[in-house]
Amino acid sequence: MRTVRLRLLVLALVPVMLLLPLLLLLGMARWTADYDELLIAKVESDLRIAEQYLTQILVSTGDDLRSVADSVSFARALNTGEVATTAFFDQTRAELGLDFLYYLPDEDAIDAAARWPVIATALDGSSRTEIDIFPAEDLEDLADGLAERARVALIDTAAAVPTDRTEENRGMVVHAASPVRTDTARGVLIGGILLNRNLDFIDTINALVYLNAVTGGENQGTATLFLDDVRVSTNVRLFEDVRALGTRVSAAVRGAVLDEGQTWLDRAFVVNEWYISGYLPIRDSFGTRVGMLYVGFLEGPFSAAKREALIWMIAAVAGVLILSVPVFLWMARGVFAPLEKMTRTMQRVSNGNLSARNGHSQRRDEIGQVADHLDDLLDQVQDRDQKLRAWADELNTRVDQRTAELRETNAKLEETYRQLVMSEKLAAIGEITAGVAHEINNPVAVIQGNVDVMREVLGPQADPVETELDLVDQQVGRIRAIVGKLLTFARPGEFNESLTSVDLKSVIEDCLLLVDHELRKGDIAIHCDLREVPSIEAETGEIQQVIINLLVNAVQAMQGAGDLSLSLAQATQDGQAGVSFEVRDSGPGIPKDALDTVFDPFFTTKQAEGTGLGLSISQAIIQRTGGQITARNHPDGGAVFSVWIPLAEQSIAAQ
Repeated sequence: MRTVRLRLLVLALVPVMLLLPLLLLLGMARWTADYDELLIAKVESDLRIAEQYLTQILVSTGDDLRSVADSVSFARALNTGEVATTAFFDQTRAELGLDFLYYLPDEDAIDAAARWPVIATALDGSSRTEIDIFPAEDLEDLADGLAERARVALIDTAAAVPTDRTEENRGMVVHAASPVRTDTARGVLIGGILLNRNLDFIDTINALVYLNAVTGGENQGTATLFLDDVRVSTNVRLFEDVRALGTRVSAAVRGAVLDEGQTWLDRAFVVNEWYISGYLPIRDSFGTRVGMLYVGFLEGPFSAAKREALIWMIAAVAGVLILSVPVFLWMARGVFAPLEKMTRTMQRVSNGNLSARNGHSQRRDEIGQVADHLDDLLDQVQDRDQKLRAWADELNTRVDQRTAELRETNAKLEETYRQLVMSEKLAAIGEITAGVAHEINNPVAVIQGNVDVMREVLGPQADPVETELDLVDQQVGRIRAIVGKLLTFARPGEFNESLTSVDLKSVIEDCLLLVDHELRKGDIAIHCDLREVPSIEAETGEIQQVIINLLVNAVQAMQGAGDLSLSLAQATQDGQAGVSFEVRDSGPGIPKDALDTVFDPFFTTKQAEGTGLGLSISQAIIQRTGGQITARNHPDGGAVFSVWIPLAEQSIAAQ
């Protein structure tokens, strides 16, 4: 009884004390992983929005510059003189929000084209816009104060790559150039926007990506433009009102993004906080990685929310455990007590006291009914013990003997019946086939005779239709071959064809080509494992007939979609060397009640199509080679047809 008590306690408490916490841990682990993946997916989406905005800046700058280069007002300004041109450039630069705008004639643009691919492309007649890095001296030449605006003092940053530089004086520029082709001028119009300290640009990205912050700014994201690994435009704050210009990215991020060209999607330490971050490499017109585009949002609020959710789940499970364990123990005790009483009664009976009883039970549940029934049974045992023992032994012996005899007789009857049905079907097939062959051969002979007469009578005049006459000869031969196959199946002993050495792998590959039209009707994937095997001795056409029949059956079973697996390998059966060929489909499989009759003549599972002779003929062909064909269902679904054929004698000798 202690064993039963222990088992019941285990059954009652294990699901609660062990399985429930285990499920909680698994659920928490899966939920945490999905939560983290969701955050990474969010920052990836944010990074794509920022990238699209940067691309839009490039496209719109190029379009604006091309419109100016093609405008009548620009051509008029060039024709008017330098003063008018300068005024036009100042006005246009202000309207388009450009930091510099100038024009170079073709002869002056050649030197600039050697330095900047953007200008070289425009000189060839096409507009182009890229991001380029300008040295400080070039910025000073382009516009007053531009070099000073680009200068950013470097700030020591933890985890960054060590450097001796104290400032970044280069400028990251949206560099655009467009060809100018007017009646009086031929050159290049060049303009651009400095991205260093371009707070409107970076704040616009931040607004596009993080405009709808749910928590009112606590998890508000940040955006940054890096020149190399230096923040030259950012809304990341060092302090409340001080932007983190001049701080640098960590060595790990720099190595992954700038050195290896990867997109960083992971948590990263940004200035003074952990962020879920995305970094995208930026390339200049030379294809060199010169900077990074960054977006990210604070990890803290999301980590706090995740911790809070996990604490609530753990508390809920702990509460369930605390409340449920006493209830389970109380309910289990209501089962233990009556069972222990019945155990003591049975122990007394086993010791020889057949008068021991449980007594009338006040319980009306199943356990009370069992106790009452046990008392009734003990009454009967006391009265009939000896008599029942003798009867039971004799009756069991007779029943076992008669059951064994009946099973053996029934098996013999079923086997005899199946053989009789098979014999009747094969006999009917033989009669039908012989009659059909006779009726077909007569008109075929007449057709062939008339073709021969036509050739003799027409003589040279038959040359124009010689091709058609040859075609008739071929089709007549084909009819005779088909009739011969039917007779071979019906009366194999009378129509034995010559056997040849057959390369089964080549035959299978040929058959795949023959049924390719069936395979291409649907979405069927073919998986072949065809190994080199020795030759077999068979008739090639018959083997092709078997393989094609199995392939077509598999395709039809899958109803146009599924996986078709073919395998070929050497196999030994009953000590005899041979080859094994298997065809497996992913269809519904063969009904269990049809596995024993699938090779019977006229048996078919295809309603309103097929004759039911395909597998029966295939079995007859394989048996004539000394082989065996079987059918079964695969444990993972689908039907498997296996063909085993012994090796040819020369193949065995070669081994």
